[in-house]
Amino acid sequence: MQRRQILQSLGALGAVALAPPAFAQDSVESFYRGRNIMLTVPTSPGGINDISGRLVGRHLGRFIPGTPNIVVQNVPGGGGLVAANKLYNTSERDGTVLSIIQRGTMQLQIQGNHNAKFDPKAFTWLGSLSSFADDGYLLLVNDGHPAKSAADLRKAGQAVKLGGDQPGSTNLTFALLAKTVLGLNIDVVRGYPGAAPMFLAMERGELDGQVIGYNSVRAGQPFIWQNKKVRPLVQFGRLTRLAALPDVPTGRELAADDRMRALVEFAELPFFMALPFVAPPGLPADRAAALQKAFMDMVRDKDFISDAEKVNIELSPIDGAAVRDLVVRSAATPKDVIALYNEMVPVGH
Repeated sequence: MQRRQILQSLGALGAVALAPPAFAQDSVESFYRGRNIMLTVPTSPGGINDISGRLVGRHLGRFIPGTPNIVVQNVPGGGGLVAANKLYNTSERDGTVLSIIQRGTMQLQIQGNHNAKFDPKAFTWLGSLSSFADDGYLLLVNDGHPAKSAADLRKAGQAVKLGGDQPGSTNLTFALLAKTVLGLNIDVVRGYPGAAPMFLAMERGELDGQVIGYNSVRAGQPFIWQNKKVRPLVQFGRLTRLAALPDVPTGRELAADDRMRALVEFAELPFFMALPFVAPPGLPADRAAALQKAFMDMVRDKDFISDAEKVNIELSPIDGAAVRDLVVRSAATPKDVIALYNEMVPVGH
């Protein structure tokens, strides 16, 4: 009788050992219950990164086990490097700190910028709200500017003054690319921490324009866009022209030869992970998996989709694995292409 009881007990223990683990979800839920998650935004308020970060901040907690509260904090600086470096090097690696990252920031490390103190492949990528399927990155000018087309900016005496942030910010990268790779007459004025301050500078006459996302200007400056206060001259991040802008050429169309086109393509690669969200490296595996699942559950939720539509966010989401694949692809770019790109579009060191 005693031997039978011992065998039954051992059998029960074996069954428990062979059963699929059920503690992971409970562990994640108990960790997050009653906690705050800090979600950092690497730009000043008002631009597409800020709008996207606050959109996710309103919804993501509902899909994380334990339903933590999410607090959004703006951490501008260095074209996104301040937030990215902090996330990688000093933030807690327990799943309580997340960030939206500027899409061009990860490429700075690949280009060899010594201020990029992180390995972009090692981040815990959650996913991106957009893969730019229905978006574009526009070089636009005030409606009063004499240039009516990109061709006008190749004429002697016809120039445009564009604003830009710091290395790593897409607005600066593409202002420089339009100048050096496409040969447009552009003066770049650096130091504007985001789209909203640049629109104010355009209104004051300090700038003639900027480079900004199609959906970003529609979301952040609807009055300006709807009333045609700005004019797009080039669209980047596109294999073909946006249906809404059939008369505006793409950067690839304007590139003079295959060599210049390769530089445009390298620069455009981050657009396909247009609004990426990320956590530090080294998270506990169950929390990383829960956050990645929560992100994808969120982007499929009808209430989230409705809220995104209200702020004109272009939703064409991809998961964390797809974002990381794009990072790996960028890192595999031939070194001679990167060297030429760095010569044409300096990243700073």
